[in-house]
Amino acid sequence: MVNSTLMQKLLVLSVFCLTIQAVQGQGPDSQAFPASWAGTWHGDLEIFNARGKVQTVPMWIEIEKIDTSASGRYTFGLVYGSKETDWRPYELVPVDPAKGLWQVDEKNSIVMESYQYGPKLLCWFTVQGNRILCTYEKREADMLFEVYSGAETPVSTTGKTKQEAEEIPEVKTFPFSVFQRAVLKKE
Repeated sequence: MVNSTLMQKLLVLSVFCLTIQAVQGQGPDSQAFPASWAGTWHGDLEIFNARGKVQTVPMWIEIEKIDTSASGRYTFGLVYGSKETDWRPYELVPVDPAKGLWQVDEKNSIVMESYQYGPKLLCWFTVQGNRILCTYEKREADMLFEVYSGAETPVSTTGKTKQEAEEIPEVKTFPFSVFQRAVLKKE
């Protein structure tokens, strides 16, 4: 049996999540997405591990409405280093913009759901045994791009016990191996 304090916390969390869902697509930032993000954004991608910064790479994001797209598709091209060596000509595809749901189509059979919440576009996926969270945040004068990654195998599992009358849920903790960040300026 779950105690009343835990139930209250779960209720507050549920109301918070429903409120976020209800206001999706109603604020000025979300109405302007992705049109207000259009342009070429450039900066340096810094790559960190537990020892600190291990690499810096020039990076660009190119976002433009596709003229021939009746569905509201945008280019969502990523460049690491140089366009000649690492150009990723992705597309941003609207699925249900009112609910913040988009897809990033990598144009190679990989299509990933992405979620636009307020000033952020979020994409969380697993590939080759790693969890990866990519975030793009449009700020006033710049865009913050971050990537968090680590193995999808938990490093610890705790909880799943009973403390007095309270059922403690199981909690799995996952490792981080790399963090990447770029502050991009619009050209």
